[in-house]
Amino acid sequence: MLNILGRRNSSNVQKVLWACDELHLPYEREDIGGAFGHNHSAKYLAMNPNGTIPTLIDNGRTLWESNAIVRYLCESRESHGLLSKDVWSIALAQQWMDWQQTKIMLGLGPLFLGLVRTAPEQRDADALENAEREVEAGMRLLDNHLADRTFVMGEKFSIADIPLGCACYRWYALDIKYPDLANLRAWYDRLKIRPGFIDHVMMPLT
Repeated sequence: MLNILGRRNSSNVQKVLWACDELHLPYEREDIGGAFGHNHSAKYLAMNPNGTIPTLIDNGRTLWESNAIVRYLCESRESHGLLSKDVWSIALAQQWMDWQQTKIMLGLGPLFLGLVRTAPEQRDADALENAEREVEAGMRLLDNHLADRTFVMGEKFSIADIPLGCACYRWYALDIKYPDLANLRAWYDRLKIRPGFIDHVMMPLT
């Protein structure tokens, strides 16, 4: 049985839960982090020295970093089509997963924290404006990529859609103005009918 340590309102935990749903994997989850705490306890830090969530426990072995966990689950279990058998396609999928962290989250993280977890009177308007522009630039790039694709990797839903889908949900859930990105919106609407996305990602931002 897989054990997932992390609160379910974390987007990084949501990636893992959504992947488990797509892979039909049973698991047990424990609330860690945020209001639940315990992520800086000696016991937890022995498993994940960063004190971040999620942490996966599989047969006594621990793994952290959400995208690495999603990759591991797809590689170690029946992938149900989420992971190609072609090494080049795998590399391209991982490229987009890493891009979500190194490009999109650079702006989306501060934008989320500023608009959701910071009181209005304490917000840095210039920083939020810069973060909003950063995320929009990334979303425009993704919109262009999706111009001739149903999903990130082509016609089939894959591992690459999971981290980007979680990020896109957070972006659309923020109280900001959005550009009209028809390809991105169509892809996002396809994600919104997937049970795992509905159950694990589409929840109020806190």
